[in-house]
Amino acid sequence: MGFEDQRFNVNLSILFTELPLLERPAAAAAAGFTAVELWWPWIDSPTPERSELDALRTAIEDAGVRLTGLNFYAGRLPGPDRGALSVPGAESDRFRANVDVAADFAGSLGCTALNALYGNRIDGVDPAEQDALALENLVLAAGAAHRIGAVLLIEALNRPESPRYPLVSAAAAVGVVDKVNEVSGLANARFLMDLYHLSMNGEDLPSVIERYASATGHVQIADDPGRGAPGTGSLPLEELLGRLREAGYDGWVGLEYKPGDRPSSESFAWLPRAAR
Repeated sequence: MGFEDQRFNVNLSILFTELPLLERPAAAAAAGFTAVELWWPWIDSPTPERSELDALRTAIEDAGVRLTGLNFYAGRLPGPDRGALSVPGAESDRFRANVDVAADFAGSLGCTALNALYGNRIDGVDPAEQDALALENLVLAAGAAHRIGAVLLIEALNRPESPRYPLVSAAAAVGVVDKVNEVSGLANARFLMDLYHLSMNGEDLPSVIERYASATGHVQIADDPGRGAPGTGSLPLEELLGRLREAGYDGWVGLEYKPGDRPSSESFAWLPRAAR
């Protein structure tokens, strides 16, 4: 198996960022891709004006690409934040205000995967209090995802780049997935397996794939080290994605890498155009 056996989408929050947001869907289409994903684009607002939502929806529709993944509001990302749902006070309130807005936007475009970043540990707050708040908010998000026929994704990040984020292993993220499914009764929470983050954490990736492929709702890739395109680091991404296919994963693979010192459109030479 090779890259040509996968279904790739482009994360427009890390690729094509040299362009204004509304121009990125068309740029992805011009590069040969049929699907895109996004972090929450309005980092300062969980509830942007309808005109802003409509403009982005129109840009995606006019480009002829499909939105296959969307993050809930996660604070300043890129930036110091790693989610809002476990952060007591105003950030948790913003997450809750965003839940139906994000779900309705995703649903209007047929998007069936919503990613909920857990959030950093906060000085002076009991981790158990944060975890209880997180579970409450994740169950709320699972309900909104269920309403539009979507899965709720829960992601492990890497400790070197996100030292205050508590979910820094596949096992930790899958443990939260299991709790959300148990409490919600909806069984729509799934693991987001980001091979770059797991590699940065030093995990045995073939073992992670073997253990957790059946719990995985989405996969993202970048090479390690450097978080660049496949082939810029040392991760055997083609082999790993082949293992995922053999383990039964047939969903989208999100390209969430940095293009480097070149236009994003020049960072896809590793992938034959026919496979995009």
